[in-house]
Order: sequence, then C-alpha cells, then structure tokens
Amino acid sequence: MTRNVNKVEILGQLGVDPELRYTPSGVAVCNLRVATNAVYKGNTQTEWHRVVVWRKQAENCAEYLKKGRQVLVSGSLRTRKWQDKDGQDRYTTEINANDVIFIGNGNGQPQAQDEAPAANVEPQASEDSDEVFGK
Repeated sequence: MTRNVNKVEILGQLGVDPELRYTPSGVAVCNLRVATNAVYKGNTQTEWHRVVVWRKQAENCAEYLKKGRQVLVSGSLRTRKWQDKDGQDRYTTEINANDVIFIGNGNGQPQAQDEAPAANVEPQASEDSDEVFGK
C-alpha cells in the first residue's frame, strides 16, 4: 500500500502586510507572502511562498501580523488554475495553512504580552477554497 503525504512547514518573514477578504458567504480568508532564506557559499537565496489562511485564524493574522514579522506556517500545498486578463491559463501553488504561529514582533524582539498568538484551528475544508477560487 502506498502512502501519500502533502505536508509543508516553513519558518520565514512576511514580505508585505496580510491581505484579508471575505468569501461571498462571509468566510474570512487571508493571504500572506512569506520569505525564507538559505545561504549557499556565502550567497543568500530568498524563496517566496504564498500562504492562504482561513476563518478566525485569518482574522487574527490580519489583526496581529505586519510586514517583517516572523511566522511558522504548517499546512499543505495546493495548486490552483486561473486565467489572466488575456484569458491565458495560469497556475499558482500555495500553502493552505492549518496553523500559523507568530514569532517575535517583527523587529527581532520577543512577542509583547498584549499580542495574542493565532489560535490553532482544524484543517480547512476544501469547499471554502473552492468558493474563493471559483471552482
């Protein structure tokens, strides 16, 4: 029997402020752009990751996260198809977050006591993402 696993975990910094919006049915969805760095022979290589966060955790991300804040994200990869303004098919691979943990305060300092960490949530149902992505 073959076992398949779709799990990803990244630790990086936000490159821009979170973008919060709501589906037509009122479900919160937040987009994050997270940068991870690796150093090879003295050169730093930055990889950018698109992260999608759902429901209350999405609202927490929009409220407490800002550009520069470090986050630990765990979730699964999802590739979706969309059309650009010229009608050409395009593909985007994103991390569908199950958990986002806030690290520090964005300035390399420990988190202040009045800042609430994101709550752990159950994995997101695919019907929410289908609604957002127009499937």
